[in-house]
Amino acid sequence: MRDDEIFQLAISDLSLNDDILQSEKITHSIKLIEPNNPFQAVQEACELMTQGILALVSSTGCASANALQSLTDAMHIPHLFVQRNRDGLPRTACQLNPSPDGERYTLAARPPVRLNDVMLRLVTELRWQKFILFYDSDYDIRGLQSFLDQASRLGLDVSLQRVDRNVSHVFSDLFSTMRTEELNRYRDTLRRAILLLSPRGAQVFIQQAVETNLASKDSHWVFVNEEISDAEILELVHSALGRMTVIRQIFPLWKDSNVRCMRNNHRISSLLCDPQEGYLQSLEVSNLYLYDSVLMLANAFYRKLEDRKWHSMASLNCMRKSTKPWNGGWSMLDTIQKGRITGLTGTMDFRDDGSNPHVQFEILGSSYSETFGKDVKRVATWDSSRGLNGSLKESRIENGMLGVTVKVVTLLEEPFVMVAENILGQPKRYKGFSIDVLDALAKMLGFKYEIYQVADSKYGSQLPNGSWNGMIGELISKRADLAVSAITITPERENVVDFSMRYMDYSVGILLHKPEDKINIFSLFAPFDLAVWACIAAAIPVVGVLIFVLRRIQSLRNQNPSAPHQSSSLSSAIWLVYGAFVQQGGDSAVTSMALRIVMGSWWLFTLIVCSSYTANLAAYLTVSRMDSAVRTFQDLSKQNDLAYGTVRDSAVYDYFKAKGTNPLEQDSTFAELWRTISKNSGRDNSVSSPSEGIRKAKKEPYAFLWDMAVVEYAALTDDDCTITVTGNSVSSKGYGIALQHGSPYRDLFSQKVLELQERGDLDILKQKWWPRSGRCDLGSHGGAQPEGRALGLHSFAGVFCILAAGLLLACLVAGLEVWWSGNRCRPEEPKEDKEVNLEQVHRRMNSLMDEDLAHKQIPGPSIEISALDIGSMAPSQPLEPMRDYPGTGLSVSTFLPEPARGAGRTLAEGPGRTLPLSHPHRSSTIPSIPCKHRSPNGGLFRQSPVKTPMPLSYQPVPGGPIPEAIEPAHGTSI
Repeated sequence: MRDDEIFQLAISDLSLNDDILQSEKITHSIKLIEPNNPFQAVQEACELMTQGILALVSSTGCASANALQSLTDAMHIPHLFVQRNRDGLPRTACQLNPSPDGERYTLAARPPVRLNDVMLRLVTELRWQKFILFYDSDYDIRGLQSFLDQASRLGLDVSLQRVDRNVSHVFSDLFSTMRTEELNRYRDTLRRAILLLSPRGAQVFIQQAVETNLASKDSHWVFVNEEISDAEILELVHSALGRMTVIRQIFPLWKDSNVRCMRNNHRISSLLCDPQEGYLQSLEVSNLYLYDSVLMLANAFYRKLEDRKWHSMASLNCMRKSTKPWNGGWSMLDTIQKGRITGLTGTMDFRDDGSNPHVQFEILGSSYSETFGKDVKRVATWDSSRGLNGSLKESRIENGMLGVTVKVVTLLEEPFVMVAENILGQPKRYKGFSIDVLDALAKMLGFKYEIYQVADSKYGSQLPNGSWNGMIGELISKRADLAVSAITITPERENVVDFSMRYMDYSVGILLHKPEDKINIFSLFAPFDLAVWACIAAAIPVVGVLIFVLRRIQSLRNQNPSAPHQSSSLSSAIWLVYGAFVQQGGDSAVTSMALRIVMGSWWLFTLIVCSSYTANLAAYLTVSRMDSAVRTFQDLSKQNDLAYGTVRDSAVYDYFKAKGTNPLEQDSTFAELWRTISKNSGRDNSVSSPSEGIRKAKKEPYAFLWDMAVVEYAALTDDDCTITVTGNSVSSKGYGIALQHGSPYRDLFSQKVLELQERGDLDILKQKWWPRSGRCDLGSHGGAQPEGRALGLHSFAGVFCILAAGLLLACLVAGLEVWWSGNRCRPEEPKEDKEVNLEQVHRRMNSLMDEDLAHKQIPGPSIEISALDIGSMAPSQPLEPMRDYPGTGLSVSTFLPEPARGAGRTLAEGPGRTLPLSHPHRSSTIPSIPCKHRSPNGGLFRQSPVKTPMPLSYQPVPGGPIPEAIEPAHGTSI
């Protein structure tokens, strides 16, 4: 109905009832104005004032209301304002002008707009964190300011989108301006949407969203409008895909038909209160408030008549500046404002600010249904005094999924999905970690499933034409309801399908062949380079030669070429240096400062070399225990000996592509990895399936990059235990169950997966398929073993070889010495006797005695003299007389016996006491013997070819023959 018809109907009802005005009649005048024409509204109001009026009732928009407010405030005419909706659009609050003197004569019969409060409470109850709000192009967006402010304070992500009158252009523009990825994100945003549109506009909008496949069964539409009929709600709900919630204003209805049309003894026309008449459904909210405004004025007029404070009607001329306002205006306004009636809209009264606070909304909802949710019912109400009454929480599928049969597409991937032992004639059976999870969910939710394998054996990736292959393509084409396997959750896939909560973490691992142990028997020489060992070997003889030279210089300086107890040969000096290097010490006395400096420097050098060798040997043995030189992606990218790749057109392939081609990626590791993986479009290094990559890693020097869970299972169950796994196990991704976009089962699956995690069932399943102690040990795949490992025999084989070589060499040298001594030291029969030059013997003895007495101060009774070299002395030399040595009681004399008795040599103590020096074999001549050895005092003497000389202490004996205790065969000794 139109407002003028309702106004006339209200006047007619008042005229038929005498309970309010009794015998008084109301005269009225109706003026029709154009929408949003404030000037015309003021003109028509001024014309009515000229005729004389008690009050003004208007049903206009905000612009005309502001103009009329200014006029009525100036003329002191009470003004009851009923705000109209424009073309069925939701209302926005009218900001009326403040009165100059603070006296506002305009009363808002229709309550203020409370849609923002209802919407905020609704999204809070539904726990929406992100949603989009569509508003009509003619809607005043300033009315949403308070809602957006409160949503921002609550941390809600609200998107706004303007909808033109031609809704089809909105979606056509989306497909022409957005890429596929943006459309997928936009489709995800449409799951939660609020529509501030007219009922007809909302219906067309939802139809277009369904036809363009932007809506889904998981979508939730919230239509907000104070004015929508039951028929329009049914049309809207039937056109929507998913859940529909409608917010509209309601008014109390009495169930008793006798009192339904009675308000305080005032009978209302059945056209307005009886649903059987059919007009009630076509009434607008503004019609009802207009009717009640007339009742409010009639009630005020009646009370004025009772108080006998009636004022004559005002006849005012708006065009004259000298026109005074109506003096009865304030009294009439006060009477109206203090009134209270119960009309078609319920209770109507006014607060001090001139507003009617009584408003009530109902919230109608439909649940998820394959038949587009035909079951619409009231789920809650909201009023200005009590707020929300009811529950707005989303009701999921009742009784879980009991009796539902879903189609499941899968892909074989050990150990997630594998073919079990099948019985002939029965459907193919599967087993694996993902199958166990699916069975657990089916038991909890009560559904059954039919499973089949995807034809192209791919998980799903986007093709150049925008379509998807693999299991993702099966879900998009609606051929399957679920996809279960080792399918990872990626942003690209989430744009086109839904995923449950992840039931297992995901990371990329490196599968490669275990390195073979390299046996190096000389590994203990590895801490030093060959050049270092060569320098050390050269330093030993160099230092030995230097020590030998310094000792010779010291001997010459002291005029003592053969100091006692000090090796002066080159071989002994080198032996001393070698003994110090191997930390065995040396027995040589060092008396020279130069020698001390040399030996000190050599000992320091030896200390540093040995310490460095020990430290480097420990480090070398530790490093040699590493199972593989490739432990991270960085190690893999820096080496060139090992080829590596992944499965083409997989999530791992796309992962390395995104990381390797990202210009913002500062680390060049992924760029190098992607360069190798994508070589020749991935045909050189990448493979077509995971099983092919695992076989290639077993047989070739190849690193296969794939899901850590898959390659770990392959390494654990390898028959030969020849492969191992390494890589980083930290990742933000995971494995999930893929569902159709907008599937109503998504949250159910996520909830049950969370329950499986909390109960520990998923951990039990993981232990079943990834045991800690499998067939093969992967404890060392990440680097060095956590505990020490004993050194093998091959590590010390070189030491034993050196020892064996030294022993063999010693035996060989010993044999050569025996052979050499046997040939060179055999006594030769002299052809003729030689005369002995005892003078040289005497001089030699004197020299030895002087040195011994000077340096060692040897007491007389303990002098020992070894055999003297007398074979080289010239014969027939005069002898020195007997020589005495004071302080020792020793004298030496020489004499020649008779020729018949042979050559003899005697040292005597005192006159007449002699010790003979005779050759053991002959008494007349002494043969020349070439074998020499060093005596204890450092001199070189020829050794007797018989027994080793036996030292005899000198004892004074009386003259006469030689005592029997001293045998001639023992050589000569003093």
